[in-house]
Parts: sequence; C-alpha cells; structure tokens
Amino acid sequence: MPLLPGCEYGPQRKGEDMNRKRLLELADQITGVQPSGRRSLIAIAGAPASGKSHLARDLVEELNSRGAGAVNVPMDGFHLDNALLEARGLLPRKGAPETFDAMGFIHAMGRLKTEEEVILPTFDRGRDLSVAGAIAIGPKDRIAVVEGNYLCFAEAPWNRLAELWDLSCYLDIPEAILLERLVRRWVNHDHTPEEAEARARGNDLANARRIAGAVGKVDRVF
Repeated sequence: MPLLPGCEYGPQRKGEDMNRKRLLELADQITGVQPSGRRSLIAIAGAPASGKSHLARDLVEELNSRGAGAVNVPMDGFHLDNALLEARGLLPRKGAPETFDAMGFIHAMGRLKTEEEVILPTFDRGRDLSVAGAIAIGPKDRIAVVEGNYLCFAEAPWNRLAELWDLSCYLDIPEAILLERLVRRWVNHDHTPEEAEARARGNDLANARRIAGAVGKVDRVF
C-alpha cells in the first residue's frame, strides 16, 4: 500500500484529505480541552515506524497556526546510552521498555505539567545517542505534544504516565506496513536490504508486538 508523502499516520490512509480531516479534528479537540493556568500534555503513542513523529510534527504546525503555542517533545531523548545497555546485556534489545530511563521520563513529564521552564534531552539518530539539555520548553509553550513508544503502555512504571495526559492518541498500524517502513528506515541508515529486514523482523517488531499487547486506555485511536 503506498504511503502518503510526508504523512504516514492513520491505518487506512485513503488520501491526503482523510489525514487532513483527522488532523483538524484532533486539533479541534485539543484546543477545546486546553486547561487554563497550566500546560497541556498531549500523548502520541505507537510502535516504531507507526508515524508518531509525522503526526506530532503536523499537529504542532496546525496548533501553532491557530496561535496555540505548541511544541514537540520526543521521548527518544531518554534512551539509555549504548555503553550502559551493553554493560547490562540490553544493546540488542534497544527500543524495548527497559532500555529507556522510564523514571527520569515520568519525572520530566510531571515537571512539564507544572513548571514554566523545563530543559529536556533529545536523540541524535545519526550518532545513535541522547543529547542532554537540547530542548528548552518555556512559558509560551502552552501545549506539549509528546511522542514516543511507551506513552500509553499499561506496564509499570510507564502506566504512571496516564494521569498526566490531557489527551492521548494511539497509532494502530498493521504489522505489514510497520515492517515495510522499518526496512526502509534501516536501509536509509546504511543497512543492506537483508540486514534491514532481519533487524526489523527481530527487535523492532518484537517491541511493536509488546506495545500493541499492553496498550492502556486512550482517547483516540488512529
């Protein structure tokens, strides 16, 4: 099934107009529930290559076109360093729940909810490492669109996040489409097609199945 250019979210993808309609509906809902006096936290969760980053980017752009003061907050900055993962025997499982600083992320989201300024890490895919102090969230950022694999994960300690979200979305994408996207992703990161498919079918799809099997309560499913 062909992918829409620059827009991979949504399980049916009947056309750009459909994705645009769903995006506008989501933006309407967010602006309708925005609380006064504190920052709104919007969760966009899903498996690797489900389209979280695309949806978050488009949503922030749409909200800001309405003057809402939205900012994108990726969870990937809370990856544990490769050296630590290797020491723990977890490097081959990178991307699994236990390969993130879960408690650090939960604490950061609590601060993001209540504090005017929060400094957060990001993830450099080219160097495959987290970069501290890379994202500054300030008083004018009234809506944080948070995207990541485990934002709506029902297993502890990730399930503590549920109470922090003002609205949560889960991208439910068929595994065959995830595989296609994952293979393309790894080929673009200098893997051979055979290496890319092996990596996608191994660790990535294992994580995708774990996410799909433990989705907590969400407000919207795409």
